[in-house]
Amino acid sequence: MKPRIVVIFGGKSAEHEVSLKSASNIFNAIDTHIFEPTLLGMDKNGNWRYHAGYVEQNVDLTKHDYFSGSVEVFISNSGGRTAITDKKTNRILNVFDIAFPIIHGTFGEDGTLQGFLKLTGIPFVGPDVLGSAVGMDKDVTKRLLQDAGIPIADFFVLHQHTPDQYSFDEIVARLGLPLFVKPANAGSSVGVSKVTTKADFDIALSEAFKFDHKILVEEAVVGKEVECAVLGNEIPKASVIGEIIPTRDFYSYQAKYIDADGARMKIPADVDENISGQIRELAVKAFRTICCEGMARVDFFLRHDNTFVINEINTLPGFTEISMYPKLWEQTGISYQDLITELINLSLKRHERDSRLLIEI
Repeated sequence: MKPRIVVIFGGKSAEHEVSLKSASNIFNAIDTHIFEPTLLGMDKNGNWRYHAGYVEQNVDLTKHDYFSGSVEVFISNSGGRTAITDKKTNRILNVFDIAFPIIHGTFGEDGTLQGFLKLTGIPFVGPDVLGSAVGMDKDVTKRLLQDAGIPIADFFVLHQHTPDQYSFDEIVARLGLPLFVKPANAGSSVGVSKVTTKADFDIALSEAFKFDHKILVEEAVVGKEVECAVLGNEIPKASVIGEIIPTRDFYSYQAKYIDADGARMKIPADVDENISGQIRELAVKAFRTICCEGMARVDFFLRHDNTFVINEINTLPGFTEISMYPKLWEQTGISYQDLITELINLSLKRHERDSRLLIEI
């Protein structure tokens, strides 16, 4: 019997629609000679939903609504497998063995969903609870990277209860202009603004505080935006690096996931081989520093003098048609389908490793 893998998608965050795109591509790429795929949705209210009659081939969750024909369900262990059970009738609708969570943003990649899956005893793709939680919080990530001697862009942290802790003039005196304002706990450039004036700054604060109670104000680093994909558990490996060339002001949410013309990708990046090697080594070091396993995309800014800083680490990168993570591995020699298989196998190996640990009761 083939292991059944459930692709978990949707969620309550502002990145719900991105999740639909990623989940569609992942589901369609799963090697059905090895695994039996199924879908499990979470609606925008955070309820588990299952659609027994949903199309099983050439899935496109953005075109064919999964939720309209679904029923509310709960998840529980059942005879060594995990059951998807109708909440009204208590009838088991399906079972699965492995989860591939692809809920981007809050409650999906911040350790919340990972904690639920781990508590339920379900092997799952991607980083564990700690790596997910740390990677989601840009402030904590930056402090850990800084402590490990990894270069980062200079930044301030502002909290909603003390938004005037630093004045605009104080921030500009240290960071200069332009600068960027972003939520500490949001992905995909959600709530990110480029600031050049005091009026811009006030608007940017209001926008960022819509998504988080803690925000970052960062210096603008002039140079190329390059990215590296990391894959593995105890012994992670790095892909070739790619360059993002925005056609707009910066690499926004729109450019990442919606507007196919919002940015161009150059893979591999036009970067000196020695510098490329340094970036790849640092990507792996950063991956380990925040206790990541499975996968992550590490984003850098490469200055004209060949110095560089890490911009951020995305522990649940996009898998849309224009997403960098799978494209980087394709150029490194791992096809999309083989990448999905490897990520699933990594989750099983970690689950087996962790299951050998003694739990004090």
